Amino acid sequence: MTRDVLVCGAGIAGSTLAFWLARNGFRPTVVERAAGQRSSGNPVDVRAGAMEVADAMGVVPRLREVATHARRLRVLNARGRSVATVRMAVRKEIEVPRADLASALYEAASDDAEILFDDTVAALQQDEGGVDVTFEHAAPRRFDLVIGADGVHSAVRRLVFGAEEKFVRHAGLYVGTVSLGEPSDCPEDVVLLNTPGRLVAIHPVRGNCGVAFIFRAPNPGQGKEIVSTAYRGLGWRVPELLARFEAADDVFFDAVAVVDPPKWHRGRVALVGDAASCVSLLGDGSSLAIVGAHTLATALAEGTHSEAFAHYEATHRARVKPKQRGVRVAASMLVPRTKRGLAVRNLAARLLPG
Repeated sequence: MTRDVLVCGAGIAGSTLAFWLARNGFRPTVVERAAGQRSSGNPVDVRAGAMEVADAMGVVPRLREVATHARRLRVLNARGRSVATVRMAVRKEIEVPRADLASALYEAASDDAEILFDDTVAALQQDEGGVDVTFEHAAPRRFDLVIGADGVHSAVRRLVFGAEEKFVRHAGLYVGTVSLGEPSDCPEDVVLLNTPGRLVAIHPVRGNCGVAFIFRAPNPGQGKEIVSTAYRGLGWRVPELLARFEAADDVFFDAVAVVDPPKWHRGRVALVGDAASCVSLLGDGSSLAIVGAHTLATALAEGTHSEAFAHYEATHRARVKPKQRGVRVAASMLVPRTKRGLAVRNLAARLLPG
């Protein structure tokens, strides 16, 4: 039975996978490119099957402590006037800042996994018996299996399956986020200001509100510059929020993308989380990453790696595909392209319970 497993990426999928690998008798090593845990990112939902996995990991009490307090969506027009207020339904899932979710999962896994921060995989060479791994900094090592849990821009996927452009399909939206480091003026409201092709969202989080700039652009440039260009000329609080984004050291910027390679495994290497099947819109990706990682670890405990990879891929693709098909519809509702589309969306919002 294979035992030594390298997991590339210490985020949501990687930490969940490392936890369950260790529980099933494997020896996981996690390598993470960053020097530590990231603190930026939007709030995400832990839903349905992901809640069951998180509960079994013992992290649900921690997640409830850091859960957001959002109760309503308040939609503003370009002048900052409220055009609709929508009451959020009472849900069984938990909404938490992405960084807090990743941190809770990492802490659950860290006692039973070797962690290598500030490093990544530079080369992989596999044969019938294992995988020889060259790191950027650490000494070369051999593992029984390698799992790429290293996100949309996965190094493992590039090394084993090919260039990113073959598998990553952009949804036409780009996202920049920053934490303001202060409480929101509306501690129970997610405030959305829309103009055609542009959205500014202020989320109260939990005493430390965050801002997201979500917009349409044909050709993205560097994060801060492209965000500033996209939002130039808008009023309300936008100039102030842009200034905070531009001055911050810890910001997030990337395209909203669908990752869909034709296969998630090759030989002794497999992909999980965003590296395999990103759905980076409306919070679904994090729950899918948790469930997918648990499915993979369970399958590895029950059969050969070839059987496990095939079972995991068949099972989890069935969960992912409907979400990926809905990304463009969700994008059109969140950031309508035209004035007419925005008016229709706002009218629909006004008809919902306030």
